[in-house]
Formats: sequence, C-alpha cells, structure tokens
Amino acid sequence: FFPGVAADTDRVQQTPWAETTEGTGLNLTCSHPEIAADSTHWYRQFPGRAPQLVATAVRGTKPVLEPEGSLTVSADRRWSSLTLRRPWRGDAAVYYCALGP
Repeated sequence: FFPGVAADTDRVQQTPWAETTEGTGLNLTCSHPEIAADSTHWYRQFPGRAPQLVATAVRGTKPVLEPEGSLTVSADRRWSSLTLRRPWRGDAAVYYCALGP
C-alpha cells in the first residue's frame, strides 16, 4: 500500500491516502486552485528518513525514473499528478507535493 500525506489546507489539497497492489499503476494528485505554482516538486519519505526529491516540473508531462512513472503539471500550473507505473512494496512511502520557485 502507498500512503500519501500533505498539509490539507484550503489552499493545497493532496490525495490523503492511496492503495494498490504490486505492479498496478497508481496516481497521486495535488491541486491548488488559488495558486499558480512557479514549479511543482514531489518528494517521498520513508520511515525514519529525510524526504527525497522524486521529480520537479513547471508544466506538461515528464518521465520519472525512480520510482518509475511520470509527473504531469497542468498548463495553468494549478494541479499535478504523480503516476507510479508499476509500484512495488519498496515504493511504499509518504509522498508530498510542494510548490516553489
């Protein structure tokens, strides 16, 4: 299973929980309708470890190597989706989206 957590405020909403079986794709979403982000960053954090950057994008779709998948950022930069193509048990972590310069 793949939990995802972020600060659930009025300004940024993220998939609060996601679950899948090994090898079955998974989409994690982040929306911020009132904020057009300069760039969107996705991190993952394993228990007892610091967050690690997974991908960064300004808009459009780009491949993600680890974990295998892609990051899509909308043309208006107000939502993004991190897709894990074939996640496995070792990808289970907390996934965060962050908005930045």
